[in-house]
Amino acid sequence: MVKDSLLLIVSLLFVISMLTMLSQKLRISYPIFLVIAGLVISLIPGIPKIQLDPDIVFIIFLPPLLYSAAWSTSWHDFWKFRRPIGLLGFGLVLCTAFAVAYFSHFLMPDFSLALGFLLGGIVSPPDAVAATTVLQNLKVPKRVVDVLEGESLVNDASSLIVFRFAMAAILTGKFVAWQAGWDFLLVVVMGIGIGLAIGHIVYGIHRWLPTTSSIDTAITLISPYLMYITAEHFHYSGVLAVVSGGLFLSYRSHEIFSYESRLQATSVWSVLVFLLNGVVFILIGLQLPDIVAGLGEYSLGTAIGYGVLISLLTVVVRILWVYPGAYCPRMFSKRIRRTEVRPTGGTIFVIGWAGMRGVVSLASALSIPIVMPDGAAFPHRNMVLFVTFCVILFTLVFQGLTLPLLIRWLKIETQENKEEEKLGLRLRMANAVVDYINTHYSDEAGSIEAFSRLKNRYERMAAITSSRLKMDGVTDGAAAKFLPRYRRLLIELVDVQRQELSRMRHDNEYPEEVLRSKETELDLEEARYRR
Repeated sequence: MVKDSLLLIVSLLFVISMLTMLSQKLRISYPIFLVIAGLVISLIPGIPKIQLDPDIVFIIFLPPLLYSAAWSTSWHDFWKFRRPIGLLGFGLVLCTAFAVAYFSHFLMPDFSLALGFLLGGIVSPPDAVAATTVLQNLKVPKRVVDVLEGESLVNDASSLIVFRFAMAAILTGKFVAWQAGWDFLLVVVMGIGIGLAIGHIVYGIHRWLPTTSSIDTAITLISPYLMYITAEHFHYSGVLAVVSGGLFLSYRSHEIFSYESRLQATSVWSVLVFLLNGVVFILIGLQLPDIVAGLGEYSLGTAIGYGVLISLLTVVVRILWVYPGAYCPRMFSKRIRRTEVRPTGGTIFVIGWAGMRGVVSLASALSIPIVMPDGAAFPHRNMVLFVTFCVILFTLVFQGLTLPLLIRWLKIETQENKEEEKLGLRLRMANAVVDYINTHYSDEAGSIEAFSRLKNRYERMAAITSSRLKMDGVTDGAAAKFLPRYRRLLIELVDVQRQELSRMRHDNEYPEEVLRSKETELDLEEARYRR
């Protein structure tokens, strides 16, 4: 039994890797492709059923995915865009939950308002991975990506709180508005507090204890689970605990990690996040047969109709929300008009169209109990599951596939000049090095050739970089031709060294550990040139 389960897991991971390569070949974002592939695979006769356990999603998958997203988010950008992030992550989630609650109550027979809020809490949060994965290869303003990433960090928490309150109202038959508001505030504040408290403890361990790169990496893997489980144990928001702790540690990471720890942790986390994302997205598609089989008293056509209508409602509500959310604060605040660039209608529409749902919604739906406390069947559970699946499929596949086309149609262009920013950074660092050598090693730089060559190297780097900034290398024809050829030469020289290294390994001229050390140097050098 254990061997069969292990074989199934390993086979699933292998299939995910192969499908991701195919998605890159087809130029389709891998979350979308994996969901479609999961749907197709689930229809193949004889395929073993794989059920998505909500406890596994919330405990195993959610903490590291949220932690990784928080780690890669700039605290400065998160705080800079706190207003649109808050309006989307909290305001829009609550607005969507209300809209879905009343619409589903009106649309479906015997569907209570409490069930409507339960469904609204489930389908209101966009996925933390889907939108940014779709956008990462597209040329969109950095503000759009920052806002969507920040939204995805907090909307899961607000939606799960709505879900929790609605579930309590259904199971107990009681709902007190002021008590719910107080509980909401308590869950949010205490969740953030627990995350920051554990984050400070982890910071102290990394900073002052004699850790190694392997220990540092292991602690980064343990931290999100510790934050999430601790907060959930006391019935507070585990999501906000992970997000707040992750943002704090990310902001302080330059103080606590050595270069070895950063390199190792980055490699481990990139593989882990890829596999976790792949598993959850393909599992979404694999759930279709069980969800359809559980419809019971509902016909498939009726269920699809409900699912499509509620999917359209979530899309429309988001689009209607983002425009007032972007322009109304500018109307009432002179400071905002003075300090912030006026967003274009196209970029706002892209943010509105990027509300793709994902695994948190499906896991929430699957966590609904089968029976009530009195032993009766939970009302409309199968319909809630099917509608949730329809919303995920509609938003992830339809909106995800059309988002690149929409960006091209709206002719949205980035205003940021990343090449100029990189050149400016390089110039400042080169000048800092030259100033340091002149201050601390001026005698050596004037009398020792090695010191003099090092100083001249950085002076040349500063001069070349300054020249390229003045030429505006992005638009200058000569510079635009020079840079790719120069980078190609650097990569070719690395390849020449690697071939010579291979020859020396074949002839056994040097010990293997020496050859591997040099090979690692060449790998890092090539990675720097290719980036």
